[in-house]
Amino acid sequence: MVVARARHQAGGLSDALEELGATAVVVPVIGVVDPTDGGAALREHLAGLGPDDWLVITSPNGATKVAEALGPAPLNEGVSVAVIGPGTRGRAQDLGIRVDLVPDSSIAEGLLESFPHPNSGDATVLLARALEARRVLPEGLREKGWTVHDVAAYRTVGVSVEDADIVACRESDVVAFTSSSTVSHLCAAVGLDNLPEIVACIGPATAAAARGLGLNVDAVADPHTIDGLVSAVVACHAAAADARR
Repeated sequence: MVVARARHQAGGLSDALEELGATAVVVPVIGVVDPTDGGAALREHLAGLGPDDWLVITSPNGATKVAEALGPAPLNEGVSVAVIGPGTRGRAQDLGIRVDLVPDSSIAEGLLESFPHPNSGDATVLLARALEARRVLPEGLREKGWTVHDVAAYRTVGVSVEDADIVACRESDVVAFTSSSTVSHLCAAVGLDNLPEIVACIGPATAAAARGLGLNVDAVADPHTIDGLVSAVVACHAAAADARR
């Protein structure tokens, strides 16, 4: 099966699948790079956070970039931190960032549902996330009354694939997508005709991106985590095998 993810993040998913007997082929079609300002806006807004303000981190990559921007200094006193997903929580905590809120559902809509209303009229939320992220989160937080600074902590860029990667995609039976960017970049890199027959996605936004490009999505992880994606892939593959019998 094909794991479409940045190489430095693929290990957890591919290892879990191989422990279950799958042959996982990592096709790293995206890379993570600094925003065009080199992180200046992120550093400025982090320094400006105060009591009653929140920092929202939506991915492990975002947690890494926040830690880099902070350097040896901790977050200012009284700042609360929300993250999306257990993977982001784990990365943040490993980097010394205390986490105050993790929604039960690992998607932007889940965070909006559990996020509090502001205690004061000038309370701020700093979103540290990918440049290409969806607008659901900042729009929803503003509707709740927050002043939102939506700051690019990093960008995802396409990575060239080799002929062997295209062959691996063509010969595999399942592809697992972990983000909308992996969907768009893999499809562009190898072509729709070379994708595996079975498509599994980590969440509804990723599935929507896949369907938008004409793919038939066979499984969506629930919960929307790496463990959930592994379970979805296993169930979907087993169902396909039964159908062939």
